[in-house]
Order: sequence, then C-alpha cells, then structure tokens
Amino acid sequence: MSDVAHLQELHGLAAFDFPDPSSREELPEAGAVAWRLSVDPYGDNPQEGFDDLWNRFLGSVDPAGVRAIVVGQWGEPYDNDSSGIVRCLVDARDRLTSLRAVFLGDLEMEEAEISWIEQSDVAPVLEAYPLLQEFGIRGGTGLRFPAVRHTHLNSLRFEAGGLPGEVVRGVAASELPALESLVLWFGVEEYGGDATVADLAPILAGGGFPALRHLGLCNSEIQDEIAAAVAGAPLVAQLSSLDLSLGVLTDTGAEALLSGQPLTHLKRLDLHHNFVTEPVAGRIRAALEPSGVDIDLSEPGDFWEDDEGVVHRYTAVAE
Repeated sequence: MSDVAHLQELHGLAAFDFPDPSSREELPEAGAVAWRLSVDPYGDNPQEGFDDLWNRFLGSVDPAGVRAIVVGQWGEPYDNDSSGIVRCLVDARDRLTSLRAVFLGDLEMEEAEISWIEQSDVAPVLEAYPLLQEFGIRGGTGLRFPAVRHTHLNSLRFEAGGLPGEVVRGVAASELPALESLVLWFGVEEYGGDATVADLAPILAGGGFPALRHLGLCNSEIQDEIAAAVAGAPLVAQLSSLDLSLGVLTDTGAEALLSGQPLTHLKRLDLHHNFVTEPVAGRIRAALEPSGVDIDLSEPGDFWEDDEGVVHRYTAVAE
C-alpha cells in the first residue's frame, strides 16, 4: 500500500484530527479546517464508536459552518463497510449546509491495507449534497457507484487496489457537467480490479464531461492498453494535465503515446512509477519538453524475474 497516506488537506483546508473525548484542545472554527473523523478499534483504551464520535462532532462544532470532512477509520475495516458512514452523512444533510468536500476511507497501511477497506454504495452522498464540489473514496472492495447526475461536482477521485468495472461504468454514464478533475486508480484483477479499456470508452470519446481538464487513469496492470486508448482519444484535446502514473507502463504504452495525437498542449504529463527504458523516456522528453510540458518519468517500478525468465511487474498500490 505504498503511495497511500493520510490526506494533509481537502478543499484547500488543512486536515485537522477531531480530538478524543478527554482532550482539552481548543477547536478551530467549523469552516477553517477539513475535519478528519476517525476511531481506533485497536487502541489500549476503549474508544467510542463512530456513531458516538459523529454525534459528538456535530454537537461540538457549528454543523452549518463545516466545509470539508475526511472520514478515516470507522471500525475494523474488514468487518464494517462504509454504509453506516454514508447514512450518517445523508441524515445530517439539513445540518451540514455548507459541506463542499468529502473523502471516505482515509486509512494508511498501518491501519488497513487498501483492499481491506470495505466500501458500499457511495452515490447517496452526492444525492444528499447537491452543492458538493469534491468527492473522494479510498478502497474498492464492495464499492458501488451507479450513474448519478450532479451539477456542482468538480472533482471525483477513486483510489483502489482493485476498482470494480461497474464503478467505472457508473462514472462514465454519469452527468457531471462541472467536473474538472477525474482520477481513477484501477488496481489489479486479483483484488477486484476488473475494469477494462472498453469501460473507459464513453469517457475517452469526449462530450460527456465538457469541463474536464485533468484526467488520471492510474495504478493499472493494463496501463499500456490504457495509454494506447488515450493516444487516440478525442477527450485528450480538452485536457491540461494527464496522469498515467503508478501502473505497469512499459515502452509499449510509451510508444503508443509518442505515435498518437500531439500532447504538446498539456501543461503536465505524469508517468511516474513506470517501466519505461531510458531511450524511450528520452524520446518523450524530446517530444514534449520544448513545448513546455512538465513531465514526470521518475520512480522505476518494482518487478522480479522468475526462474523461467518471466518478468513480473507490479502496480504501486494493490493489496
């Protein structure tokens, strides 16, 4: 579960850990921080459950002023899915009237591997908060995201070691006219990542998300196939930044990008954590850097070669 850490900010607000009941720490103004809400089921001392924490939070701050919420550990992740968290948020919609950003599943490896995070149908959060602007989810196990219509959402992010194909299809079928940033971590099939390039086709065709400027199709074991699809995708012309990092990108995918449509209009191309050889990386730099494209080709990916000479390459985040 590398490349996964606690959020430091959300919606431009620094993350602040809501303190435990015994703390005498003075609380900031409700709208001054992104409130991180988390319980520790493994602590030495008995901890309150998430429902108790949630009620204490709503009773300690002015709910109408809260702008951003980061939900961390809500219990033992492999025993409790996020449906209770979704319910808490939905039930508080008439109190959290200024809420503009939510992130569900802000857990690090020490708390749970990403594949242990049990998610649920998270779409009701968007339905309950029509003015929400940012929505992020970590963990793909049990995750559902049926197609939605939301007129204000400008950032949607899914981080997973295995992203279900039905989630990608749900995103592709959604009406999100204000969406400016979309990030999908595909993960690997072993942990439920069964999305295909065909699932991405409606997104890459363009027209569905007219405001989209940043696209991240990351952490995939089919990164070469994704790169080839992106190379000819009409959507790319409207982007200012493209992220194909964290996955198993080799010279094959990089060559597809080089031979595809021009990428010189991009401000940034992120290919970090890759398996691209230096000669091909040099060709990418030579093709794009003169146009001012900021390119990240750092961090060679992890691999091992078995006794039969077969090379096994790994995404940055899986289990």
